[in-house]
Amino acid sequence: MAAAPVTPPPASADDELVYESLPCIRVYKNRVERYLGSEFVPASTDAAATGVASRDVVISANVSARLYLPRLGDAAKLPILVYYHGGGFCIGSAFNPIFHAYFNAFAGLATALVVSVEYRLAPEHPVPAAYADSWDALTWVVSQSSHLASSSSAAAAAGDVDRDPWIAGHADFSRLYLGGESAGANIAHHMAMRAAAEGLAHGARIRGLVMVHPYFLGTDRVSSDDLSPETRENLASLWRVVCPSSTAGDDDPLINPLVDGAAPALVSLACARVLVCVAEGDVLRDRGRAYYDRLRASGWPGEAEIWQAPDKGHTFHFMDPCCDEAVAQDKVISDFLNR
Repeated sequence: MAAAPVTPPPASADDELVYESLPCIRVYKNRVERYLGSEFVPASTDAAATGVASRDVVISANVSARLYLPRLGDAAKLPILVYYHGGGFCIGSAFNPIFHAYFNAFAGLATALVVSVEYRLAPEHPVPAAYADSWDALTWVVSQSSHLASSSSAAAAAGDVDRDPWIAGHADFSRLYLGGESAGANIAHHMAMRAAAEGLAHGARIRGLVMVHPYFLGTDRVSSDDLSPETRENLASLWRVVCPSSTAGDDDPLINPLVDGAAPALVSLACARVLVCVAEGDVLRDRGRAYYDRLRASGWPGEAEIWQAPDKGHTFHFMDPCCDEAVAQDKVISDFLNR
């Protein structure tokens, strides 16, 4: 499943190097070079292995998505997972072979309809562009609900409503979930917080969040920082590159939702259930644990769960998808979506 990165060339001397994280990316003052995550694989039907079908949709000028539909009868109603990929806000794609192979397998395992969102990347489009695009994707998904169809028959007759047949035909909107890994988990959190502040159309509600190895920071020290101080500092440097307008650094509420004064307050998180997955060897492990602990202590009335992969690092499941821990993590997420 894992695609080998392109071997990075030597750093260029003709432009100022602002940031690098090899073998993935170099950010120069006037250009960006990505060596991993931009590879493209077309949508398809994974007939031999899983029977999962995929196809691409255009949501707006800036946003698109790949949909995954497991093999089922026409009348089946499925949980729907709106998923935001990770990559530090600056690499990755919903159309990448890694994510495509992962969701072929996962949609089949979970018997879930997956909407894998393609959003604009920093630094060309600095944060909060990814949040704006991700919100547009969520509101588009919600617009496909049967509530919209029943309340907009005249518009539909006039050709103003173009409902996606997979979502309209198979999504159970009482089981609407948001999820993501790393920066994508960060995005999923902020989408639920925006839903708390603004609501979703047609009475839609988010049932739960799936937060896998979330990319959160903070100026407070946590024990997992010591797993790799170099990686920890690199993640802080990355945040300054992808969100240059931030004046609060690691305590910007966008990257530290636990900081004093973050609004809306965590207690208002707009979902009923949250699953946080962490990895024992991940420098971000205790940020995820702190999120889980603070959410439970906030007075939020929902149900929170946490699961830890032993002896594994950040997003290990993409690099080694068949290992016991990756299989176990996928099973935990699948069970969460289907309860």
